[in-house]
Amino acid sequence: MPTISMFYGIVIRMYYDDHNPPHFHAFFGEYEAIFNFEGEKIDGEMPNLKIKLITAWALIHREDLMANWELAKDSEKLYNINPLN
Repeated sequence: MPTISMFYGIVIRMYYDDHNPPHFHAFFGEYEAIFNFEGEKIDGEMPNLKIKLITAWALIHREDLMANWELAKDSEKLYNINPLN
């Protein structure tokens, strides 16, 4: 699963495995959660502070996430997305 961004100890990865809704995976230590492109956690566990950071990042980069999702559907290389500063 390609890493597309990293910030504040959070690793964001995405791959297309033929299921909706479009989503990405966030990892922090032993935590892993799946988020939609609105920044809502749809599965998994993540500390609340990290959820807020991931949500802010997702909202800022929603168009970039969708572009990567389309690339992933076509099995193309994904672009890195700027971290949250």
